[in-house]
Amino acid sequence: MRSTSETGLGRLTKQLGYEFTDESLLRLALTHRSASATHNERLEFLGDSVLGFVIAEMLYQQRRKSTEGDLSRLRASMVSKPALAAHARAIGLGEHLNLGSGESKSGGRERDSILADAVEAVIAAVYLDGGLSAATALIKRLVAIEENSGHKASAEKDNKTALQELLQARKVALPVYDVVSIEGAAHEQVFRVECRVEGIAETFGGSGESKKEAEQAAAERALLVLGESG
Repeated sequence: MRSTSETGLGRLTKQLGYEFTDESLLRLALTHRSASATHNERLEFLGDSVLGFVIAEMLYQQRRKSTEGDLSRLRASMVSKPALAAHARAIGLGEHLNLGSGESKSGGRERDSILADAVEAVIAAVYLDGGLSAATALIKRLVAIEENSGHKASAEKDNKTALQELLQARKVALPVYDVVSIEGAAHEQVFRVECRVEGIAETFGGSGESKKEAEQAAAERALLVLGESG
C-alpha cells in the first residue's frame, strides 16, 4: 500500500497529526455521496457520536464549576455545523474532498454542511484505524488549530449567535423569539420563551430567570434539534 505522502494526502495527514494504517478509511471519509455510491455517510454517523463523547468529556474535565446546562450549551456550540466547518477550513479539508462534478461546480467544497459532515467522517476514520485515543488527540488538535487560525468560530459564542449562523448557512430567515409567559413574584420571576424558525412547524421552548436567559435556552433547544437534522 502506498503511503499518503505518495498519494497526495500527505499534507492533510500532517494537518491531522495522524498517519493511517488503512488509508482506504481516509479516502472513504473524504468521499461525498455525489461522487460515489460508496460514500462517507456511515462514517459521519459514527463520527458524530465519537465527537460528542470526546467533547463532553473534555468539557467535564476542564469546566469543573459549570452546570449541566452550561456544559450542554457549550457542547452544542462546539459540535454545530458552523463550528465543524470552521475546523475543516482551518486544515484545508475542502480541497481534498471527492465530490461529484455538479456538487463541486456549485461550491460544495465551501459548503458548511459538506465540510462539517466530512470532519465527522474523518474523526470516525481515525477512530476505526487508531482507536479512541487517536480520535481524541485529533479532536483536541482540531480545536487547537482553529483557535490559532483566522477561521476561528468560538465555542464560547452564545446559543442565539450560533443558531443565527446555522440558519444563515442554510439560507433561512433569522429566528423569532416570543415571551409566552412570566410567572412568579417580581424578585423570582420565570420567563418562558418560544423560538420560531421559518419553515419549521415545531417551536422551541426555553425558560430562565430573565428574558435573555430564556431566549438562550430556547436557542439551545433549536440548535440541538436543527443541528442533528442538518
